[in-house]
Amino acid sequence: MDEKVPRSNIIETEIPMGTVHPAALEPYRVRFFVEDEIVQEAEITIGVNHRGIERIMEGLPVEKANALTEKICGICSNSHIWNSCRTAEMGLGIEIPERAKYIRVIMGELERLHSHFLYLAHGCEVLSHETFSMRIFYMREIVMELLAMVGGNRVQYGCSVLGGVRPRCDLDEAKLLRIKNDMDALEEGLTGFVERFLADSILLSRVTGIGVLPQKQAIELAVTGPTLRATGVARDLRTTMFEYDDFDFNVITQPDGDVKSNLIMRALESFESIKLIRQAIANIPEGKVINRDWEMFDTDITESYIEVPRGTLYHSYALESGRVRHCIIRTPSMANIGAMQYACIGDQITDAQLCIVQCDPCFTCTDRAIEIVRR
Repeated sequence: MDEKVPRSNIIETEIPMGTVHPAALEPYRVRFFVEDEIVQEAEITIGVNHRGIERIMEGLPVEKANALTEKICGICSNSHIWNSCRTAEMGLGIEIPERAKYIRVIMGELERLHSHFLYLAHGCEVLSHETFSMRIFYMREIVMELLAMVGGNRVQYGCSVLGGVRPRCDLDEAKLLRIKNDMDALEEGLTGFVERFLADSILLSRVTGIGVLPQKQAIELAVTGPTLRATGVARDLRTTMFEYDDFDFNVITQPDGDVKSNLIMRALESFESIKLIRQAIANIPEGKVINRDWEMFDTDITESYIEVPRGTLYHSYALESGRVRHCIIRTPSMANIGAMQYACIGDQITDAQLCIVQCDPCFTCTDRAIEIVRR
């Protein structure tokens, strides 16, 4: 008599997450379609937190419009106002003082450290490793205090203005020395974290091979920043930005495109930011920090691309009688979030939740309706 083969039941489940969820650091909604705890499909709805910054900027004096861009993202506010000022400066042909360029680089790399540490801390938190999470948050606090020292605020520092940086953001010898000493402390703490993280086999087993985004798909989906570099693509716009012409740094990549590669990617890239800040402190030129010797005139639409902590940030607008026209802003997360549904496929649902951290979302407010990102 033939033995009976046990009947296997495949359980199909839809698991909604968001718009507010402990694993979702921004307001958006994810629907996981699961078979026996394996994610087979993911659907992402974004645009639920919509203010229409581009429309609000329409017709504003350019200085006010630049300041408004800081409201787009609290984590990368400096990046937005830098690129918005940069757009007008390119259109108007404003020459930026060398000292101002160095201060902008210092602020940009401090913000990169702030963003990467936030990513690493939340990643460890989702992995239930509270000790690692708190250690990173402690290092991030050092960076936040430096940002507050330069800009006067922990968020929205208001450093960049047309023609350079605000005079109150200039760096005297005492501030430069404090930044230098804090970079030494950060390098020591980050080195200890990386060594312990890589030595933890249990932790690595939970992130290795999870949330894999293949390089081919990353390129097809126009993924950018560390998420792209974690698939092995050595693309970093800082290598083309004139502000970084005098600086030496390595473009960090990781090969596997999984959560482990994304975590290690940002940790190693943080060492490069520390190196860049040290170079800026050692070689910062004397002189003024703002150029007020320029005239306002009408310009055609000017585009500016810069590398921010999450990838390529795009700003463009024209000027008419000193007011902004036809503004478009595109944050890197608008590209990266679309790749999340691919990275989740085939993972256990418990681990797939960590893939949300991988995409590092930070949504721009846009007056274009963005409904559902589908495969």
